[in-house]
Amino acid sequence: MSPSSMQLEVLLPSEVFANEPDVSRIVAETSAGSHGLLPHRRDCVAALVPGVLVFSTAAGVEVFMAVDEGVMVKTGLRVVVAVRRAVRGTELATLRELVTRQFIHQDAEGLQLRSAMARAEGGFMRGLARYEKA
Repeated sequence: MSPSSMQLEVLLPSEVFANEPDVSRIVAETSAGSHGLLPHRRDCVAALVPGVLVFSTAAGVEVFMAVDEGVMVKTGLRVVVAVRRAVRGTELATLRELVTRQFIHQDAEGLQLRSAMARAEGGFMRGLARYEKA
């Protein structure tokens, strides 16, 4: 990492999604609008809203990442982004397609899981009520 670049780490609840050691700029969507970071900007914390995080590598490659809500913390030359979900793409059109496929699929799985948990909880409560009456 050069003195004029940042290290970007994107964390998901279950894994390190991205670890970019040589980033020259980052732009993320916050509740107050777009927020840009350069290497020597002051340290900060920002609440992220679902949107597109864009960063440029020191080699000049621009990378797009769709992220869910979360938080971004900059300390020195290190930027940590912690979000629930993220998808990486090289073009915005491709990214939109990936988000549609992956996030909607995850939302459907989450709905099925919550429904199954509610049924199991209901069954447990009915069994407990029968046990208390006996």
